[in-house]
Amino acid sequence: MSDRFHITRANFAQLGDVVATAGFGQLDGILLDLGLSSFQLDDAARGFSFRAGGPLDMRFDPDQGEPVAQMVNDLSAADLTRILFEFGEEPRARRVVSAIVREREREPFATTDRLADVVAGALGGRRGSDTHPATRTFQALRIAHNRELESLATGLRAAVEALAPGGRLVTIAFHSLEDRIIKQFMAAESATCVCPPEIPVCVCHQVPRLRKMTGRAVKPTAEEIAANPRSRSAVLRAAERLPDPAAPVEKHRCRTEMPGIVRRGRG
Repeated sequence: MSDRFHITRANFAQLGDVVATAGFGQLDGILLDLGLSSFQLDDAARGFSFRAGGPLDMRFDPDQGEPVAQMVNDLSAADLTRILFEFGEEPRARRVVSAIVREREREPFATTDRLADVVAGALGGRRGSDTHPATRTFQALRIAHNRELESLATGLRAAVEALAPGGRLVTIAFHSLEDRIIKQFMAAESATCVCPPEIPVCVCHQVPRLRKMTGRAVKPTAEEIAANPRSRSAVLRAAERLPDPAAPVEKHRCRTEMPGIVRRGRG
């Protein structure tokens, strides 16, 4: 195998360690593809699918940690509700959790199809909808159990540290929670000031480390979606690593003189 190609089994949160161990030095480009493997989704034995019966697992790395069934059976109702609200954006989380708690007292959950049936029974189907009622619940449990958002945030910081000046960071996210973290991260790293809005004069002395290359998120075309339906929710963002300054900036302009600052919730 070429010495230009190196395969490592690791989490995004370990990106910094992987770069250091492999001795790569500064990188010219990093692509973070946050999508799940279709092979994982289609393999009922991995426990990601609510459409096929299998063990309630959902671990990205089957050799690490416990299956998600432990979370479903052991967490308090309050913690499960928070997970469904926060990571699945499930508006009827309390109803779902009430059904889960009632059923796990009768018998602990061990399979995906039983959990999916309980969630579907609690929510019912929506007329004319192709989305399974358990979609948000399964997404929330998977994200929380694998600590996906924490790993992404850590990986983004490590990616900026690993890039050479002029290097490109490209991300492809597949749901709003991931994209929100990336959007806010790139906005903060490309801003000339991150002081709280109530402070009239900049005191943070921030020097931007990134230059955003995508003003708005890039989404797949109709042709791409037709060729690969699972790409329909993909969102691409890109940024370029800026050179580190030779010396710290000693003076910043007042916030009101910085019209290019990116505010949270815009863009």
